[in-house]
Amino acid sequence: MTSPKIPRALEHEVRERASGRCEYCQTPELLSGQPAHIDHIRPRVRGGPTQADNLCLACAPCNSFKLDQTEAIDPDSGEALALFNPRQQQWQEHFVWDESGTMIMGLTPTGRATVMMLKMNRPLIVAARAVWVSVNRHPPKV
Repeated sequence: MTSPKIPRALEHEVRERASGRCEYCQTPELLSGQPAHIDHIRPRVRGGPTQADNLCLACAPCNSFKLDQTEAIDPDSGEALALFNPRQQQWQEHFVWDESGTMIMGLTPTGRATVMMLKMNRPLIVAARAVWVSVNRHPPKV
């Protein structure tokens, strides 16, 4: 799903760069059966521009939990931190899959805060990931 204000060429660039996966939780559009959204990393309401370096692909749940948030609380330290930024940070430096391949674990304060804010380990998505693991379609190679 895309805002009508995002030019088609820019939407295509964002989708290609993300390889059809949510850049927060790595859920592939093809496995979820739902089109991903184009997310403004720094939301428009907070002055975020509609340009490639401020856009990422986000599944509907990650996008709906993020909304216009830019910070979250690290559950370990209680500190408010900026959410993971897929344009400036590497996923594998902040997150890792658990041994089952179904849950995302935050490796850093930013990772932990993002996992909590975006509810990346909701019971339904964890159950879906278990099915995907059983047919060797998950976890994705990051």
